[in-house]
Amino acid sequence: MWFVQPKQDYIPEMPWKHTDEPALISWQIRSRNYHTFAANILLAILTVVNMVGAYVVLYASTYVFENFFLSTLTGGGMFFVFMLIAMSMTHQTSILVYRFTEQSAEVFSWKPQIDSVKPFLKWSAIILMPIVLVLILMDPSLLITSLGPLAMGFAAWMMGSSKGYQEIARGSRHEEIDWTKTEHIKVWRKRSMIALTYQWKPFKRNSSYRPRTHLLYCLPEELDDRIQFFKEHLPNAKYEEGKIDIP
Repeated sequence: MWFVQPKQDYIPEMPWKHTDEPALISWQIRSRNYHTFAANILLAILTVVNMVGAYVVLYASTYVFENFFLSTLTGGGMFFVFMLIAMSMTHQTSILVYRFTEQSAEVFSWKPQIDSVKPFLKWSAIILMPIVLVLILMDPSLLITSLGPLAMGFAAWMMGSSKGYQEIARGSRHEEIDWTKTEHIKVWRKRSMIALTYQWKPFKRNSSYRPRTHLLYCLPEELDDRIQFFKEHLPNAKYEEGKIDIP
């Protein structure tokens, strides 16, 4: 599933632009790089909605199956599946890979959920279809239940055949950071984040300089090493600690 991913070293695999420059430091991390409080609230709301929906399905299925075990299995299965879907929406994570050289810095980021959702939908459809066929043979009025596995199989096929959809779903990004121009370093230890702020021009012509901030995510046990690195290489930048605003 999307929350169980094998560990992999992505740093050598990235198509870095500045491979001619030796790396001073590089690291990768999997993180929720967004405002997590709002996402947690939304998950709590969706959990309540799913619980109500599962109870309604359980109550209704007792009249269809007239069997408490099958009814409980139906309601519980619905709750489990829809909670996985809810978590895939509210608790998405991104893989971020950083590489800093003397003159430049690059970061690649993407969401790996699409890589695990496709096989999950595929095997769910394969497993559920025989069960649904048995139910239909027992009661032809349950033909509508076949829509679930068919929809899962169709969605898995679309994910595998549409390269454009995969690019959008993965949210792949590549950014360059003018880190040598950093004027302000801010650290938020609670979330192991470092913000580098410098002046930049969005357009080469007819535009004024404005502050630009890049958020760097670190592993908690590596945060102090990252802070020391930036302090050593950016001695003139102002340093402070505190909460960082996350988009």
